[in-house]
Amino acid sequence: MRLEGKVAIVTGSARGLGKAIVARLAKEGAKVVVTDLDQAGCDAVVDEIKAAGGEAMAVACNVTDRIAVQALAASTLEYFGKIDILVNNAGITKDATLKKMTDDQWDAVINVNLKSVFICTQEISKYMVEQKSGRVISMSSLAGVEGNFGQTNYSASKAGVIGMTKTWSKELGKNNVTANVIAPGFMNTEMTKTIPQNIVDQMLSRIPVGRMGEPEEIAAAVVYLASDEAGFVNGVTLNINGGMYVM
Repeated sequence: MRLEGKVAIVTGSARGLGKAIVARLAKEGAKVVVTDLDQAGCDAVVDEIKAAGGEAMAVACNVTDRIAVQALAASTLEYFGKIDILVNNAGITKDATLKKMTDDQWDAVINVNLKSVFICTQEISKYMVEQKSGRVISMSSLAGVEGNFGQTNYSASKAGVIGMTKTWSKELGKNNVTANVIAPGFMNTEMTKTIPQNIVDQMLSRIPVGRMGEPEEIAAAVVYLASDEAGFVNGVTLNINGGMYVM
């Protein structure tokens, strides 16, 4: 197991992509902290991980609230004794064109998708710096590197994650703490299941491999970036989109 003995916190992990990530991290031997707004959802994921033989704990947390994030870190340290991996996965969408987007829509997405990544990384990386090892892995998006119609707020937040991560790679790297980004493309998640079929067909026509990505494929990339094998990978944005966007 590639992550045996490591402790990982994954935000937004009660469902979807985050749930796939904690399941895979646990399968690779990591002790995982499932955290989301929904305590019942977190508990259910923890039960599944334990049933599969993994170690996990559930902590409900609003990641836009610094005090709540501090409590999350304290609970993790009390239960598992250290923090080796932080996966900033929590995110929301509130789409509208530039003409129609409200301040509330802008603020909500920026707070969850960008500010929370800043808060969580600032609060949790200090423990990694103290132990002189750690991995910070943050989720951006195809929208963060290419832009997307009707997603001014979302695209800005996800591009911001990339910018922050580049800076952190320089600031934290000297303490053997790496910071990297994964930018998923069109993924088969709960979010995409609500998209009208004609839009889905348009998106699929742009993907050379001809399908959506699966959450487990993103989880596999997280495992690599969290592992010792990726010790020299720092400040990178890993685009996983089936060739839909190539830098």
